[in-house]
Amino acid sequence: MPEKILSNFDLEKIMDTSDEWIVQRTGVRERRVAEPDQAASDLALPACLTALEEAGLSPKDLEVIIMATITPDTQCPAGANHLQAKLDAPQALTFDVTAACSGFIFALHVADKYLQSGFCENVLVVASEIMTRTVDWTDRGSAILWGDGAGAALLSVRKPQKHTRQMLSVHAHTDGANGQNLLMPGGGSKTTPISHESVDKKLHYLRLIEAAASLRVAVVHFADSCLEAVKANGVTIDEVAWFIPHQANLRIIQGVAKRLKVDMSRFYVIIEKSGNISSASVAIALDEASKTGALKKDDLVCLTAFGGGLTWGSALLRW
Repeated sequence: MPEKILSNFDLEKIMDTSDEWIVQRTGVRERRVAEPDQAASDLALPACLTALEEAGLSPKDLEVIIMATITPDTQCPAGANHLQAKLDAPQALTFDVTAACSGFIFALHVADKYLQSGFCENVLVVASEIMTRTVDWTDRGSAILWGDGAGAALLSVRKPQKHTRQMLSVHAHTDGANGQNLLMPGGGSKTTPISHESVDKKLHYLRLIEAAASLRVAVVHFADSCLEAVKANGVTIDEVAWFIPHQANLRIIQGVAKRLKVDMSRFYVIIEKSGNISSASVAIALDEASKTGALKKDDLVCLTAFGGGLTWGSALLRW
């Protein structure tokens, strides 16, 4: 995560809001902001190097690099291509996955299929976002949510040397017919070419529409994806030691816990200090849960996400 911290008290100075108002509605107290000269691949690089080191591998061992992002360095080429160059891994196949806040889960889903097909043995999955560059700072309902950061994981079908962690299954879903509540209208072929008019209309900022309705739908899909994961593996919700959700909004996470009838103490939550980092939040929360020692050997860990598009999914891990 970037070093620069943007607190709610900092936001009080630039918009009509307060720390109390933000915390009450989102659970966010601060978020990280990338430096002006940092791109998504710059945040991804140290996360990837850490993942490789922990796996006992080098960039030359990688056959596929998948980057989940909606804020790539450039629209063309893919953010993963920029990252490949910085990793010095020319032998790897590289591409981006765009699935909004569910991006890390979707990238795991793609990696899983590549590995199961026998195409490769090692896949690097990274989610990296600079969400603060999508923000309209005059829109207090949305601007207060977002932060920047990256997280990575190395998936391999080789017999592990240092760890026995296992991804048991991964599930992904989309609903394009209902995907208009969270979107960035400009920048695509629908508004080409980019013009003064499209900029003046703020079409290149992320828009959150009908937030209350989106919250209710999110809770349902978050919970259902958890149930799908445990059912697919013949276990129960009670057997899951930790739920690591996308850090969208504390009220959403609380709603999911209530719907699943699970105590909040089993949900790993970092949103207070991270904000919503879109696709990267699940990966970052998983990394922190590991480094703090919260995850114990043989724990069942359920990752779950919901995002614009609509997109949602889950992954069940044996730690």
